[in-house]
Amino acid sequence: KKVFPALALSIFASMLGVGIIVPLLPLYAENLGATGIWIGIIFASFSISRAIISPFVGRLSDRRGRKLLLSIGLLISAIVSLGYTSNSLWGLTLVRLLHGAASGMIQPVAQAYIGDVAPKGEEGKWMGYFNAAFFTGFGFGPLMGGVLTDHFGMIASFAAMAGLNLLAFLIVVFLLPEIRQRGMAATPPSSFKEMGSSGMLKGLFSFQLTFSLGRGVFTAFLPIFAGIYVGLSPTLIGILVAVNILLMAVVQVYGGNIADRFNRTALVAISSLGVAASVALIPLGGNFWQLLWICALGGISGAIATPAASALSVDEGRRFGMGATMAILTMAFSIGLGVGPLLGGVIADYISVNSVFYFGAGVGVIGTALFIWFAPRKG
Repeated sequence: KKVFPALALSIFASMLGVGIIVPLLPLYAENLGATGIWIGIIFASFSISRAIISPFVGRLSDRRGRKLLLSIGLLISAIVSLGYTSNSLWGLTLVRLLHGAASGMIQPVAQAYIGDVAPKGEEGKWMGYFNAAFFTGFGFGPLMGGVLTDHFGMIASFAAMAGLNLLAFLIVVFLLPEIRQRGMAATPPSSFKEMGSSGMLKGLFSFQLTFSLGRGVFTAFLPIFAGIYVGLSPTLIGILVAVNILLMAVVQVYGGNIADRFNRTALVAISSLGVAASVALIPLGGNFWQLLWICALGGISGAIATPAASALSVDEGRRFGMGATMAILTMAFSIGLGVGPLLGGVIADYISVNSVFYFGAGVGVIGTALFIWFAPRKG
């Protein structure tokens, strides 16, 4: 009973801090002289380092426990946040690499914590609650960052991010109990080769990879499109991102219950197509209100897909080790978040910004097809 409130509160605070810079980082990098490719590199560096460290941290948490690794990740994240004041693109890239490594110690370990304590048959419900806390923080962050920047400047936003991550660290240290989780005790970590034999894991890996690629494109290039081509202020851009993410948070509470009642595989497949459609529609948004409705569509669709996929992940975690499973899927998510902005930057520089969104949507459709191909029919 003590685990979930403390974990949800700490993740909310941490993601509130991380979300602050979502609408600001592309604009800040552009002010430093970044091209589309440079913006892609800066975003990709975070995800690349997270993808590298996540599998090792996940397996280590299955053997040694979750709390210490989670605490270290949050503390590093708080310290590194102060480095966003860097006035060079190389310095900003280094900060993103370090921040991504810290994130690799946070997200998969926190998800494994929830997988350990979620009752069988209620995986969707509890992962939905956890994801709601995750996305609520991440959703309010852009709005907070936009307002802070408009009134106090970007430095204030970076300082707020550091303070919120420090708060999350203190919550974990003093309020979150360590558990001798059934996920560690009953299920020794499997080898990655054994995990690769699971059709469901391969399907989930494909979904996470392509879903996150679309989110990477959205996160990196929506602020550029809305700010430069539509002429919106940082506050309005923050509202767009916040609406998308907050709808994911709020609807996930219901999406988790839906995932426990209906076929999870079908829910992931159908709703992921809705996410792809929302990314494809962004270039058609000519004003704030049109973009707002498009962002809302993506948020609602993602809110149905995510808890269903998370519940399927918990089932696989009970077979292969909760930490290892969550880490592998976090790695897939991180690769997509990294590759999306990187390829998007190349496409933006050599073709057009609009083409970036069509690329992200197309990959999302391919990912849905791969998920359906790999995943067992019973889900």
